[in-house]
Amino acid sequence: MKTDTIFYRIFQEFPRCFFELAGLSGSQANQYRFESVEVKQTAFRIDGVFLPRQNTSDYPIYFTEVQFQKDSNLYSRLFSELFLYLRTSNSQLPWRAVLIFRSRGVEPTPQERLPYEPLLNSPWVTRIYLNELREQENLSLGLKILQLIVAKQKQITARVQALVEQVREEFPAQQTQVKVLDLIETIVLYKLPQLSRQELEAMFSVEDLKKTRFAQEMKQEGIEQGIEQGIEQAKVQLIPRLAARGMSVEEIAELVQLEVTQVQAILR
Repeated sequence: MKTDTIFYRIFQEFPRCFFELAGLSGSQANQYRFESVEVKQTAFRIDGVFLPRQNTSDYPIYFTEVQFQKDSNLYSRLFSELFLYLRTSNSQLPWRAVLIFRSRGVEPTPQERLPYEPLLNSPWVTRIYLNELREQENLSLGLKILQLIVAKQKQITARVQALVEQVREEFPAQQTQVKVLDLIETIVLYKLPQLSRQELEAMFSVEDLKKTRFAQEMKQEGIEQGIEQGIEQAKVQLIPRLAARGMSVEEIAELVQLEVTQVQAILR
């Protein structure tokens, strides 16, 4: 899964954390809806846009871009899409852009960003470097989940355990719990794709793990494997009986949908 997809999913579930990340009041999230917008008559799609629920100048449109890889064309693409959107939507609202980088090292070089310096240095553009965020005890759940994306591997287990406990406290409703736990698990598996089930259980409780989408997929995969294995076993048992009735190897192979050499091996 791409990193920006995870971020946009977090912003869907926890819009407050976007505004807190940008140094604004988290309560502003109540005035916005997070969307992916398409620029008409072009091939552009802007994945992260906070659109105000009220069409007043008090609430600007927020464009957000998440960048974890080097992209020398980042600013030309961002501002092209942004101004084309304003033009085609005929928007009369003010705008802001929030760029979220893994670190300063992935931002375009000074030479590459030179044409855009007036905009980058203006109050309309905010650049955030996740690896420079301060550790604070009173961070919201959404910001803590964001920080998990850039956490060091040795920190992940302890952080996930603390997050799971916070999720239980803040979201007593089962359905919401499952949604947030699934999001945390997605981030863990994105960062540590080779993680074993035992290692996952060290972070989540067994009961919590059973609720997540990964567990449901594993369960379904097990069912499907069991069905497949059952069918193969039935074929193995059936082949000698068909041969005893005088059917040729070729006839049996066609009937059970196996290669002739496989049937011969079973009969041997």
